[in-house]
Amino acid sequence: MILCSRPHAQYLARKDEIDAAIRRVLDSGWYILGDEVSAFEKEFAEYVGTAHGIGVANGTEAVSLSLKACGIGPGDEVITVSHTAVATVAAIEQVGATPVLVDIEPDYYTLDPARAEAAVSGSTKAIIPVHLYGQPADLEAILSVAETHGLRVIEDCAQAHGALYRGKRVGSVGNLGCFSFFPTKNLGALGDGGMVVTDDESLARRIRMLREYGWEERFLSQIPGINSRLDELQAAILRVKRPHLDADNDARRRIARLYDCGLREVFFIFLFFFSQTTHVYHQYVVRSPNRDN
Repeated sequence: MILCSRPHAQYLARKDEIDAAIRRVLDSGWYILGDEVSAFEKEFAEYVGTAHGIGVANGTEAVSLSLKACGIGPGDEVITVSHTAVATVAAIEQVGATPVLVDIEPDYYTLDPARAEAAVSGSTKAIIPVHLYGQPADLEAILSVAETHGLRVIEDCAQAHGALYRGKRVGSVGNLGCFSFFPTKNLGALGDGGMVVTDDESLARRIRMLREYGWEERFLSQIPGINSRLDELQAAILRVKRPHLDADNDARRRIARLYDCGLREVFFIFLFFFSQTTHVYHQYVVRSPNRDN
């Protein structure tokens, strides 16, 4: 059996470095929101190309905290794509907003901007494009819809760490970018983890408060918040893996080209790519008119 992902192999590939990072945290005596988290937030934000990175407990809460930071809640609608992991919709429901699902562009598997515009109503507050399987969505067209209607764009980058859209990393194009570090992701921890990235200082400040009980000063809750913190162990592990991400994504693309060549003799429908984008192949997906067989 060929596994779709094998997090244990990722650990073994960097075992000595990861073990040393774990020991460093254990020896430090500081296990929540310390130097490792601060350093990883800075390093990952710089990699993506944003001013701020805020480590949170998981990718779902990265999206829900982003929505809360934008003031989105009950009575509001959020447009997203029907072909996505359930976590995207769960995050919208978590804040009490109503998910409005629109279909994909079938050649690309990502949110159709024309259908998104048709779904805008007086209650719409945001669009969440999903960079599914590692393929960047058509962000220029989506941003145009958002600007026309005064909407926030929150990128769901859970499957697209390192993907490029017209020279920019996904996560740096919309108002906010949301990442998951679940162990199977292209950049995976050895447990749960997530991050929000943004250039907006006020949104970053608000998310930092929301992730820890509404605190700006410890033990003083200024706004209602939750407990959604990236821990030191996972941050230290991710700091080991992050410098290898581009090389790992290059390897995924080389393997995808082998699949492309090997499957040409079989009647499959292959993915199209938007111009000036770089796919990172979180998954390699084809369609078939004879799928069930």
